[in-house]
Amino acid sequence: MRILLVEDDETLADALYRAFVQSAYAVDLVANGDQADKALTIHTYDLVVLDIGLPGLSGFDIVRRLRARKSRVPVLILTALDALSDRVRGLDLGADDYLTKPFDLPELEARVRALLRRGHGNSSPDLVHGKLRLDTAGRRLYHDNQPIELSARELAVFELLLMKEGRVVSKEQMVNHLYGWGDDVGPNAMEVYVYRVRKKLETYGCRIRTIRGMGYLLEHDDSPAD
Repeated sequence: MRILLVEDDETLADALYRAFVQSAYAVDLVANGDQADKALTIHTYDLVVLDIGLPGLSGFDIVRRLRARKSRVPVLILTALDALSDRVRGLDLGADDYLTKPFDLPELEARVRALLRRGHGNSSPDLVHGKLRLDTAGRRLYHDNQPIELSARELAVFELLLMKEGRVVSKEQMVNHLYGWGDDVGPNAMEVYVYRVRKKLETYGCRIRTIRGMGYLLEHDDSPAD
């Protein structure tokens, strides 16, 4: 999934960027409010992690403008402002969650996972396809509780297809969700990753169809999960 991280503290921004990338998220990092607002008008994100005290537009301004454009992207405010009035203001403007600094990284990561699931209409930490189970918290895929080895990028590709099961996902959508600005994306990258995922999972009844000129489709699995 693709995250916009808006943080002007270089040390914290670098630490969060590394943590999110290690969890196989695509991350775009900006350090001021004007850059963040511009990025949100151009690109599609699955989540925004947003500081309030920023150069240029404040985090409050960004949320206000984002919701005025009818965007429904989840927003997690991450700030040192811990007054009740600030929390109420942020949530009333349209933020989905509010976490104050200092914070524990595992809690932030759990909140990020919860908002990403909610943004895609899922409440459970597990995504299920037949007898396949993707543990989004542990970042592991299982078949009948036996782990299946996928690379971080392969897992991200399958997670995106699984979240949009029964719907066609274009190559452009895959690139937009799985890669950040600085990532080097080869012209055949998506074909390669989908091929690898298909080959590894086809023996488990997973059917990924190529829809010519449109993209890829993970077919609904009607077999029982147990």
